[in-house]
Amino acid sequence: MTNALIWGAAGGLGRALTSHLAAAGWTVYAVAREAAALTALTPHCFDADVADPFAVQRAVLAVSQEAGLIQLCLYAAGDIASQPVGRMTPDAWARLLNANLTGAYLTTHHSLPLLAPDAHLMFIGALHERLRLPGLAAYAAAKAGLEAFAEVLRKEERGRRVTVVRPAAVDTPLWRKAPFRLPAGALSPEVAAQKIIAAHQSGHAGLLEL
Repeated sequence: MTNALIWGAAGGLGRALTSHLAAAGWTVYAVAREAAALTALTPHCFDADVADPFAVQRAVLAVSQEAGLIQLCLYAAGDIASQPVGRMTPDAWARLLNANLTGAYLTTHHSLPLLAPDAHLMFIGALHERLRLPGLAAYAAAKAGLEAFAEVLRKEERGRRVTVVRPAAVDTPLWRKAPFRLPAGALSPEVAAQKIIAAHQSGHAGLLEL
């Protein structure tokens, strides 16, 4: 049986990934702050805020009591807000770093013992990491840090694939919080999820641009 662990599974892209993997016959362990919304997709739902180390640890313990080895661990949690550095409060900065970077560390740190020796770790990054637009200092810094984190993790976890996905525009609630309009030709979450799963199945590792 093929097992996937998805963090941030209730978001637009996380939900689409959960749906597609479950429909393809995977056993999906879905973690989100409001996991009850996912029960129609998978019976294996767990509540956790990825920025809370104790909640993450509890979720991993609960998953370990149900799951065999995890073949795919996917971090789809995140947040975005636009505010110039001069007006951004320390709390707002910390919230974005926690959602986009610290949460990736916490979930990976606690999940590693559950992973198969050849497991694939995937992290949803951002095209904005390269754009570095005004107002997105915290978001861009967090996503740049995520890519560095994944690069080092790839060197540490020999035998395991590590991928950072750089989605272009995806029509999700998160994108609608961005300080610019959704461009024409944006991907649906379903199409983006299909591309990510196809990359996993093809053996892809490293950066993946959608």
